[in-house]
Amino acid sequence: MNFNPRALLKLLENKGIIDHEKAERLEYESIKTNTPIDEYLFKNTTIDKKDILSSLASLLNISYVDIATVAVDPQAIGFVSEIIARKYNIVPVRYDPESETVTISTNDPFNISVSDFLARKTGKKIVMELGYLDDIKKTIDLAYSQTLSPEIKEALKEVQISDFVKSPQSVGAVIKEPPISKIVNTILEFAIKSRASDIHIEPEEVRTKVRYRIDGVLQDKLTLPKGIHDAIVSRIKILAEMKIDEKRIPQDGRFYFKLGHEEDDLRVATLPTVNGEKVVLRLLKKTGGMPSLNELGLRGSQLKNLEEAILKPYGIVLVTGPTGSGKTTTLYSVLTMLNKPSVNILTLEDPVEYKLSGINQVQVNALAGLTFATGLRAFLRQDPNIILVGEIRDKETTQLTIQAALTGHLVFSTLHTNDAATAIPRLIDLGGEPFLIASVLNATLAQRIVRKICRYCKIVYDPPEELVLNIKDVLRELLPKPYLDAKPIRLSRGEGCDECGKTGYLGRVAIFEVLKISSAINNMILKQASSKDILAVANKEGLITMKQDGYLKVLDGITTIEEILRAAEI
Repeated sequence: MNFNPRALLKLLENKGIIDHEKAERLEYESIKTNTPIDEYLFKNTTIDKKDILSSLASLLNISYVDIATVAVDPQAIGFVSEIIARKYNIVPVRYDPESETVTISTNDPFNISVSDFLARKTGKKIVMELGYLDDIKKTIDLAYSQTLSPEIKEALKEVQISDFVKSPQSVGAVIKEPPISKIVNTILEFAIKSRASDIHIEPEEVRTKVRYRIDGVLQDKLTLPKGIHDAIVSRIKILAEMKIDEKRIPQDGRFYFKLGHEEDDLRVATLPTVNGEKVVLRLLKKTGGMPSLNELGLRGSQLKNLEEAILKPYGIVLVTGPTGSGKTTTLYSVLTMLNKPSVNILTLEDPVEYKLSGINQVQVNALAGLTFATGLRAFLRQDPNIILVGEIRDKETTQLTIQAALTGHLVFSTLHTNDAATAIPRLIDLGGEPFLIASVLNATLAQRIVRKICRYCKIVYDPPEELVLNIKDVLRELLPKPYLDAKPIRLSRGEGCDECGKTGYLGRVAIFEVLKISSAINNMILKQASSKDILAVANKEGLITMKQDGYLKVLDGITTIEEILRAAEI
């Protein structure tokens, strides 16, 4: 590709991604090492590859596709053999039957000989879009491997889509046909094999998109013809014992799915959209025990502070974070640790996600009048030692939670706040009296989930100097002693392999921020201090922030700096 390196750097400068001084330094280093500027930016800087490629595409006046996040159309894959895809480093991304156009992702979009060859070979119009070479190679491995697409393609061949697109009344007959069941089963099997926590089946104007949340990140994996969307949704509704003829309002259901020795409880939620019903399936494993606090990622002073808080006979422990940050799993791990025959544990949840042996779990039912507040009142008459309230949402629940702690119970709950310090002003906003909060609050914990580096394809590399300086600046006195004694900082990442689905990540771990309620923090609560002021005092007392905990896990080779910045840059 012919372009002016200086023009690319100028574009990045105009977008505010780099400053003028850095642009000049990068140009000099590129010339000095005789490396094309785009290649140099990919290998030697922390600039997001999306910013580089989108700027490059804009400069060349072509389209850019982020192949790592786009679902590959099985129909498009069928037009190009694996041998050709690997030979020319191309991936068929999508096929438009109306215009008979196949869109190809390539790192060399101006290769006329390849586009002409593909046009002759497929008999279709070819559109070339710019993609990142490493992502293209990974996608080729995924798209042509025996995972999702080949099995779906076989099932689609058996479904006569045109027969029932024209006649919606025949959907009822179609969902009983083996191909639809096979497509749904394949979607579910792939979710279990790839360790997905959620499946999103989303209708669009001309197709249906299937996305999986794997290790906390949503990934497009499949597109299906729009014509079979209703049949697939109806099949899932039948499995979850939902009303298949009701499409105007959201519905909830659940069913079990077993693959080999692993059994999963699937929670199903439908939502009517302008393009049809969207379905989200949450996978909850029935097999396998609850992870320990150490396995979740708690260690050192953070683990010690939390253990001290949960081993007190009474008080409140709050876990904070956005939806999907692992709060429930952490609380279940704590309850499993505290669960003994001599202790009566009651939980009030919405909904009950995992069933824990030996623990009395109650599900909120607002329609029947069982709310967090009414349930908590009933709990206090059940002689509990430990109470878990799924979430503190209103003034009444806040006051009842504090009352339960004051009367000698250990209470756990969750709040939606960004960090541990903000949980305290939030409790006050929800109607808690500061002097009562100060007397019962044991600890607040904030957390996020990050992906772990795949242990099968893990490599070590030397990070850019600017990243090394950033790590030292964030960790300061927390920087491990060997690095203070001039040991070079080397980081790890995954190259991508079959075990991790070419992502470089396998499994998840949490990063934490545990705020111990000391006498100094208690004084701040009584003064109704802001979260910023509380955080300043906590930092003086040795608080390890989520970002710092993440950076320590980066130095230990557990995760990557990109994951920490994605999850903890708040």
